Amino acid sequence: MKSEIIVIGDELLIGQVIDTNSKWMASELNKQGWEVTRITTISDGADDIKEAISSAFSRVDVVLMTGGLGPTSDDVTKPVLCEYFGGKMIFDNAVYEQNMRYFAGRGLQMNESTRRQAEVPDVCTVIPNPVGTAPIMWFEQGSRVLVAMPGVPHEMRVAMKGDVLERLRRHYGDHDAILHRTLMVFRNTESGLSERLASFEAQLPSSIKLAYLPMPGVVRLRLTARGNDEASLLKILDEMVEKLRAILGDDIFCDEDTTLAGALGKILKQKGLTIATAESCTGGNIAHEITAIAGSSAYFNGSVVAYSNDVKQRVLGVSEEVLAANGAVSQPVVEAMATGVMQLANTTCAIATSGIAGPDGGTPEKPVGTVWMAVSCGEKVVSECMNFAGSRTYIIERATQRALMMLVGLLLARD
Repeated sequence: MKSEIIVIGDELLIGQVIDTNSKWMASELNKQGWEVTRITTISDGADDIKEAISSAFSRVDVVLMTGGLGPTSDDVTKPVLCEYFGGKMIFDNAVYEQNMRYFAGRGLQMNESTRRQAEVPDVCTVIPNPVGTAPIMWFEQGSRVLVAMPGVPHEMRVAMKGDVLERLRRHYGDHDAILHRTLMVFRNTESGLSERLASFEAQLPSSIKLAYLPMPGVVRLRLTARGNDEASLLKILDEMVEKLRAILGDDIFCDEDTTLAGALGKILKQKGLTIATAESCTGGNIAHEITAIAGSSAYFNGSVVAYSNDVKQRVLGVSEEVLAANGAVSQPVVEAMATGVMQLANTTCAIATSGIAGPDGGTPEKPVGTVWMAVSCGEKVVSECMNFAGSRTYIIERATQRALMMLVGLLLARD
């Protein structure tokens, strides 16, 4: 089954807000066997909304839409949908009463703008919104279905999980399954990996596809299976994974679709190890990546953002002499930061960074993008210097991912 997603909002088109809705929606739809063939971002204009719907319905039967359902004058999605599907606006008492309870539960008074949230097209089925005031609307036109949901991510996710996906399943019945298996591979470039797996790809069953998804220092291999017999697909996927293991061996370091921090966390848990971070130029971004993983408290003890030399000295124990002789962006300093935070946080492992993220602060000897990174586990300390090119944000992100990968490599080398 194929579907499309339409995301509405001028704020998305001018870069003021990042669209996280479509990524999450596509993932959830895929888990249910729905293939998302297109994601379209459009403005709040009425003509743009109508055109996007007509275009999507020319290709698929199911369209999921978010945005433009608020109470302000720039939220035009609801009246546009009413016109498009040939209805008229009516006042829905059930929506109004629910919104009254919503406001009362928060000690707020409903104003006239919010009262109008209870106005809905008479040609839709209203799905209650338990965590907001904008009703979710289900429209049918022949075999086609459009579901309009709020642009607020939390409200959209509750609607999808609580009602929308189940309604789609009931409406369209059973259909082919889409299953994925993902392996994370290091020590290989994307092109080199493709050459190693040429024979493997040539022998893949027609129901299986292999995709290469590169990220800094890592290539994710995603096997996708489509068919109507889920048990058979799972068996084939397991067989293909074992064949990949036979070819790639220890180059596969994780068999989950996760982030690099998630893969590192899995290794730490398996080995019963703990970690802390000492960050200068990355400003806590490594700690953020690690703690974004649910359950990271089992192995993450804490972090020190040692931006100044004073903090490096007083908190992490980096000596004044080492700083004076080498500068903050240096191998001796970053290694001392790693061992210092291990002692401070009482961990078995650590990651440390010190660098120049820019756009200012570089010198001919240490230009912008110079980053020293150190990782440690027990008595073993490994460090390296990288020169990343790009914006400040890009340098921080590349240093973060490289440092995480360094520790993964160190931990796997200990086996």
